[in-house]
Amino acid sequence: MPSADTPKFGAPVHEVPTGGGVQGQRVHPSMMADNGRVPPTCRCGSGEPYESCCAPYHQGDKQAPTAEALMRSRFTAFALRDEAYLLATWHPTTRPRHLDFDPDQHWTHLQIHNRTEGTPFHTTGTVEFTAHYRYQGEPQELHENSRFTREATRWLYVEPI
Repeated sequence: MPSADTPKFGAPVHEVPTGGGVQGQRVHPSMMADNGRVPPTCRCGSGEPYESCCAPYHQGDKQAPTAEALMRSRFTAFALRDEAYLLATWHPTTRPRHLDFDPDQHWTHLQIHNRTEGTPFHTTGTVEFTAHYRYQGEPQELHENSRFTREATRWLYVEPI
């Protein structure tokens, strides 16, 4: 049973070979389109392929340069059930000990509505968004305005406001 400080998101992590995309590429089933192939664009809504969009952040090759880029990468991490990335990009003052992913919840797409500050020249920022998901097959959405802070060169999610 999850503790009171453990948010519930997606499902346990396990990766499978894709039916498309780069040969030998391994992708979480939640990243697969209905036709069983890797979608041509990242789930974060950028329009870019996952491999050149959020993957470098998830793999630790790059850091998100803005609060919005971090928000997008975190949404995709929720879709992938990437607990390590989510916890690593969560501010330590508000970070839960672990995440419990709900197997009936599948994150589908993200819409960014507004942002304040959050550039490489700021130390704080907000991102207002709607995260769309399916819960037990039914479409749902989460609307939130999130607060971010930059410590040194690294953006971190703090909390909803």
